[in-house]
Amino acid sequence: MGDTIFALASARGKAGVAVMRLSGPQAHWALAHLCAPPPARQAALRRLVWQGQVLDEALVLLFDQGASFTGEASVELHLHGSLGVIKATSQALAQMGLRPAEAGEFTRRALENGRLDLAQVEGLADLIDAETEVQRRQALRVLSGAVGKRAEGWRKDLIRAGALVEATIDFADEDVPVDVTPEVLELIDGLLVDLRREIAGTGVAERVRDGFEVAILGAPNAGKSTLLNALAGREAAITSEIAGTTRDVIEVRMDLDGLAVTLLDTAGLRETLDPVEQIGIARAVSRAGAADLRVFLLDHPDEALLIAPQQDDIVVQGKADMRPGADAVSGRTGQGLDRLVARVTAVLANKAASAGVMTRERHRFAMIRAVEAMESARYQVEDIGGAAELVALDLRRAARALDMLVGRVDTEDLLDEIFASFCIGK
Repeated sequence: MGDTIFALASARGKAGVAVMRLSGPQAHWALAHLCAPPPARQAALRRLVWQGQVLDEALVLLFDQGASFTGEASVELHLHGSLGVIKATSQALAQMGLRPAEAGEFTRRALENGRLDLAQVEGLADLIDAETEVQRRQALRVLSGAVGKRAEGWRKDLIRAGALVEATIDFADEDVPVDVTPEVLELIDGLLVDLRREIAGTGVAERVRDGFEVAILGAPNAGKSTLLNALAGREAAITSEIAGTTRDVIEVRMDLDGLAVTLLDTAGLRETLDPVEQIGIARAVSRAGAADLRVFLLDHPDEALLIAPQQDDIVVQGKADMRPGADAVSGRTGQGLDRLVARVTAVLANKAASAGVMTRERHRFAMIRAVEAMESARYQVEDIGGAAELVALDLRRAARALDMLVGRVDTEDLLDEIFASFCIGK
């Protein structure tokens, strides 16, 4: 019988309501020592009393084993959110023998009790960290079990292919009435198409989760910092008439139509002998190359660009207040900013549309291993023939790789890393 744990599930500090969560075999017993327990899954107002002292008037919820988030008997106490109430309630629970929860322990118990798979745990972490609407939707899709459903579909096809191959091994000394090779190849080819498509979309899904980067590039004194400040709505970067003011990369986080975006103000691009400015320019070039999109701000219409724009990059005339133009922008007056933001948003939204269900580098590596194993199996089936044992081994390797997506195989070190990022009450 495991420990019964408790922790604050809401944010720490003074608030209108604080939610204390209990989970484990003694959760209902502990509640009975504080008040008369209500029926399961029915909220009730109760006076919490411990050792003759009233702790609080709280809304109480009770969940039976198998019907809670963790899968264990659980209780939620919706307390008044004062520090004194939280402290007194925590002390009472500790005196009963309950243990304060560790980081992510509630979610880990949900995983161990089959309430969530490993990908859903990651989706929950992403949902807690979500800053924008698109991040929220992506996290909810993973939390709903989309990764597990996709992996299970692939796994069924692998099991079917493996069963066909192993049938030829079991009946090697008999006449097998049907040649299984065409169906095995069809199953493998279909899986390879799906997996390669999903692998290609993983990078974009990661960017949706972590945020896209947009670098603003141009010559010194082209108005990059003024533009950044205008887009950010605050003085994030120092502006000056003196060329070369920006020496390092300045970052501003924004929400563009539900997409998390980090704008990068970079050092002006030019030839210079100043060693400090050279470092800034080198950093600008490096960050711009890694960015998802570059906005080139021209000082003059005939200006030569020191870095060649890539596909989807945006080139605009700056300082529209001084040099008017149909597509020009001005951070000083705001002219053309809405049009520029719309263009940036459209490009990033188009990139986000190709995002797959898998959202993490771990997912990508698991799928790559599965693809490598299936490619080996296909080679054995098509080019060598007669090596059914090797084909079956490769298909089992592929299935094991896909099982890593949802945590069906031993992943203790990985679990420790994932749960370390959770807050105590989750």
